[in-house]
Amino acid sequence: MTRSITILGATGSIGASTLDLVRRNPDEWQVEALTANCSALELARLAREFGAKLAVVGDETCLDDLRTALAETDIEAAGGAQALRDAAARPVDMTVAAIVGCAGLGPVMAAVERGGTIALANKEALVSAGEVLTAAVAKHGATLLPTDSEHNAIFQCLVGNDLQEVARITLTASGGPLRTWSTEQLKAATPEQAVAHPNWSMGAKISVDSATMMNKGLEFIEAHYLFPVGLERLRIVVHPQSVIHSMVEYRDRSTLAQLGPSDMRVPIASCLAWPKRMETPLDPLDLADIGELTFFAPDEERFPATRIAREAIHAGGSAPAILNAANEIAVAAFLEGQIGFMGITAVVEDTLARSSAASPRTLEDVLAIDAEARRSAQQSLGSKALV
Repeated sequence: MTRSITILGATGSIGASTLDLVRRNPDEWQVEALTANCSALELARLAREFGAKLAVVGDETCLDDLRTALAETDIEAAGGAQALRDAAARPVDMTVAAIVGCAGLGPVMAAVERGGTIALANKEALVSAGEVLTAAVAKHGATLLPTDSEHNAIFQCLVGNDLQEVARITLTASGGPLRTWSTEQLKAATPEQAVAHPNWSMGAKISVDSATMMNKGLEFIEAHYLFPVGLERLRIVVHPQSVIHSMVEYRDRSTLAQLGPSDMRVPIASCLAWPKRMETPLDPLDLADIGELTFFAPDEERFPATRIAREAIHAGGSAPAILNAANEIAVAAFLEGQIGFMGITAVVEDTLARSSAASPRTLEDVLAIDAEARRSAQQSLGSKALV
């Protein structure tokens, strides 16, 4: 039976991996809508290829280019933040939420309020608006399927089991490309070095987050909302091979682990086919060829991001949203050469120390906290410029 799908963030790495699987199963999917921030020509090409009914650019200045590229087709073109929300609110069988950053919050909430099934790849939705989003999911009867490899692994390991039986959930981290670098080397790390991930093919922002270990800190916060077993039952372990994507230990001390290739098409396929399975074009996992799997405790002296994130979720309230906003500003500044690599977490910690806000109750509250935290983080950049 053909199912309908909307992909929010179609031109990014998650969107590309999703469309690759759709492309391989053309009789099973009807694409309703595709969105991008801009990338008008690429978005138009994809909309044509997959026969989408709607193409949306978040940046309205790119709308004229999109309309021109879609001329002489029946594909509707739209632009702007409200257009993204409208696209997400369209009734479909599956919405893949892969917009990076807080720009994805509104569209994710629109899909949730429709009561749909959402394959969630937008970290910020749960990090910044965890309580607001989970309350909306419960109210509207929506289904969240985690698409991050780690959370999808946990989701798979929990199938058929009760959360009350869980003793511990372990998120694995590759450690990124700079895992073995000294503090002095880290201070001199360039954007090109920070984005050169040894295992995963990802966008620049998430690659830097992996290098700082902030990616794992954000995932720790996500796991708290997705799998509410208590913060004391969540932990992080560094696993450089990225073969085990996460583990669940039960109270009888049995531990279930999900293993797979370092390719996002595996967790995406899990979501697209849920509750069943689907073929992927990937080679089988060859453990004999891999040879060994190693594990290390996180080094929070060189990579303090996991500590900062853990402290933020323990503090609760607006702290996770402030953390996320400050990190986005700091990563962008690093990629633009404004601050050094170690300055990223320094800016985040400084912003958290100087910011305070009431706990968000609505999406509007979250967005207001996010905006204020971004202003505060910009102020922190000057003092951390040489870090």
